[in-house]
Amino acid sequence: MTGKVMTAEDVVGSLESGMTVGIGGWGSRRKPMALVRALCRSPLTDLTVVSYGGPDVGLLCAAGKVRRLVTAFVTLDSVPLEPHFRRARQDGAVELTEYDEGMLMFGLFAAAHRLPFLPTPAGLGSDVLRVNPELRTVRSPYEDAAELVAVPALPLDAALIHLHRADARGNAQYLGPDPYMDDLFAKAAARTYVSCERLVETGDLLKEGPVQSLLVSRAHVTGVVEAPGGAHFTDCAPDQGRDEAFQREYARAAADPAAWAAFAERFLSGDEAAYQAAVRAWREEER
Repeated sequence: MTGKVMTAEDVVGSLESGMTVGIGGWGSRRKPMALVRALCRSPLTDLTVVSYGGPDVGLLCAAGKVRRLVTAFVTLDSVPLEPHFRRARQDGAVELTEYDEGMLMFGLFAAAHRLPFLPTPAGLGSDVLRVNPELRTVRSPYEDAAELVAVPALPLDAALIHLHRADARGNAQYLGPDPYMDDLFAKAAARTYVSCERLVETGDLLKEGPVQSLLVSRAHVTGVVEAPGGAHFTDCAPDQGRDEAFQREYARAAADPAAWAAFAERFLSGDEAAYQAAVRAWREEER
């Protein structure tokens, strides 16, 4: 099984500083954390990150990789505000372009279909137009003459997403309750890299889910990384749920620079295998 199979290090090695990188998933749910951790270990900097943000954004902010963030929120779900993102914003360390959830979706949708913008009523009457004064409105050319927000396209140099199953050619499948916007991230990107819980033969993709669960086509995928547990500590049901205990440990450490330094040394100083081993050892200690 070769095809488009890569390692996380291969993926990161193909990226460049200054790129616009989209990250799939939603909050603390099915994030491509193994790829994000590899990105944190890399020398890359000055990234524009587009994400329905969670610990992916937090880790990249903590590692000093983010110049600009385009997002609707940055949350750990059970922890309302991602602590590293909070600190980065309070310190003015990242530039923020804030949309609401629907506007971000329309930006990805426009990029996916090679459109300069898409009109939407989302954002009208809200503070989004105040905090993003560069946004423009357009008037419907039809009888209704409605005023709409013209959401600019969000083209991506690369997208990183995590799905449950994939084959070596890049077809990828979700088995959880929600596809999120991963297909739009893939279509909006010049290059898409998929990490997955398990690589399978193409014919086995339909053994666990229906045809509509084949979310991402090989036509949009540059590389595939088999990364069991690669979404940890975010939710990746049905393979595994969110590791709430570890997420609490992450949030606790993020609140204190000395505690974070110890956390990063223990869990983030090595490669992905070292990370997974450190998590297993920590879990045994907590029992």
